[in-house]
Amino acid sequence: MPSSTPTPGHRSPRRPALAACAALLVAGLMSACGTPGTAPASSAAAPAVSTAVPNDKVTLSVLSSDTSETTKALSAAFEKKYPNVTVDFRFTGVDSYDTSLDLTLGSDSAPDLALLNKLGNTAKAGLIRDLGPYVDAYGWDKTVSASELDQWRADNQGKALGVGKLWAAPAGFSLVGVYYNKDVAAKLGIEPPKTLAEFEQDLAKAKAAGELPIQMPNMQGQSSYLFQALTNTFQGPDKSTAWAFGSPGSTLENDSATRAAQKVADWAKQGYLPSGANGTDGAGAMSAFTKGQGLFMFDGNWDATAVDKALPGKAGFFTLPGESATAPSTGVGTSLAYAIPTKAKHPDLAAAFLDFMTTPEAAAIEFASGYMPVAQAESVKAPDNSILADYAAAWAGVAKSNGLVPYFNNSTPTMNDTLTSQGQQLVAGKTSPADYLKALQDDWQKGHK
Repeated sequence: MPSSTPTPGHRSPRRPALAACAALLVAGLMSACGTPGTAPASSAAAPAVSTAVPNDKVTLSVLSSDTSETTKALSAAFEKKYPNVTVDFRFTGVDSYDTSLDLTLGSDSAPDLALLNKLGNTAKAGLIRDLGPYVDAYGWDKTVSASELDQWRADNQGKALGVGKLWAAPAGFSLVGVYYNKDVAAKLGIEPPKTLAEFEQDLAKAKAAGELPIQMPNMQGQSSYLFQALTNTFQGPDKSTAWAFGSPGSTLENDSATRAAQKVADWAKQGYLPSGANGTDGAGAMSAFTKGQGLFMFDGNWDATAVDKALPGKAGFFTLPGESATAPSTGVGTSLAYAIPTKAKHPDLAAAFLDFMTTPEAAAIEFASGYMPVAQAESVKAPDNSILADYAAAWAGVAKSNGLVPYFNNSTPTMNDTLTSQGQQLVAGKTSPADYLKALQDDWQKGHK
């Protein structure tokens, strides 16, 4: 895993394959063109499905731009479980992958599974299958939390996200939360906070002791992690998800988001954030944090292994706590996901592979490669007192409470830029929380006309 914190406006900011993912998803929603020679998804009746894996020799073709080796490792495990199945993994670089995907899916050489980086046009053109029948056949709605599946739902036109048919199934998730330095915490007599009030008390305690409360880069807009985590805490995951999905009537010009933006501004003014945050990139902040400069740092699981290596047994992780100790866990994140093309030659076998991704064996593979498991998170084992163990526990809590919220940065094609520029001004004290939120909502309105 890279040791730098990438731009937050990515489905999984950790890898190029996912870097354009959700932004393209939104861009796909803005498109109106179909693909010649295909029928709208709503015109075809759902075919009968089978959960049986064939006994004869068969090849399952998988098209992907995933560079993480996760899909390859899952493919090898699937082949081991079913020796008669050969997985033909076809890799295409992300730059050409997304521009050529729809043409490939509409051709006679369409794969059986394809990494999906956008929903709108691909779903509207009838190029991928509704996975609803497989959800019923395999019971995915009972093994995978609704908030995780809903990220890949859309109506037949591909315009309304989070509702309607399921067009892709997740293969591993990212999760943003709070890293902490155990040595710094121990010196200050601090334990992982159970409430937001305790978290703020810890910030004040660190500042008073001459420690930096929160290490944070903001050259690429990472202040959005703080803002969204606080917004999720104040208004709950449902409202935040509705805004991220572009649901009509959603707004961040409300009391909850105002409180969140005010907190970010206040923390910067109180010296809880680095004075040079706007000029610091992810690599710089990560280097500083692992050298003891910062009690806390908001970041994602893509950096967990690097942090664990630099601070073995001396770093921990938790999701930002709620206003009460019993508040449901929330987290920011999204997934790697695969769709079954309409022209797939082996759709049932493809679905069996997707179902395999929900098993304990797959969970271990997903976790080992840096993703949070699709299901069976409680089965994942990590060394005691390691940051990976904390991540597994945090992920299980978020999954249990249906608390995963998509990145705000991907709510429109331009929102990441808006959050970056406005977040830098907010941290620098050059804009007010009200003007910050107005800029975000104006961008949202333009993107969801």
